[in-house]
Amino acid sequence: QVQLVESGGGLVQAGDSLRLACAASGRTFSSYTVGWFRQAPGKEREFVARISWSGGFTYYADSLKGRFTISGDNAKNTVFLQMNSLKPEDTGVYYCAAGQGWSSATVGYDYWGQGTQVTVSS
Repeated sequence: QVQLVESGGGLVQAGDSLRLACAASGRTFSSYTVGWFRQAPGKEREFVARISWSGGFTYYADSLKGRFTISGDNAKNTVFLQMNSLKPEDTGVYYCAAGQGWSSATVGYDYWGQGTQVTVSS
């Protein structure tokens, strides 16, 4: 069993940066893929980025490449999402998730955090 807790969300202005964190407990991330997803009001949850914990491979949604960076800290068992040049359309609840595949689909993840709110004002 893996427990995930996100942090780092908040209210920022367009152009600002935020760094989200996803801390795991219960088990280490060692054999998992960790993904970030987001959900805006009235919209479906969408893929943002993922990282393979063992190999460090990363993959991003095409629309977010260059602005968002996913990384991991083995010692802290934590995955980060650095978000730069934020836009109002980045507003939503950001979730981290862990799964044993290599997927951009929500069904590919077994464990989810509770989410952290990101609001970007124009």
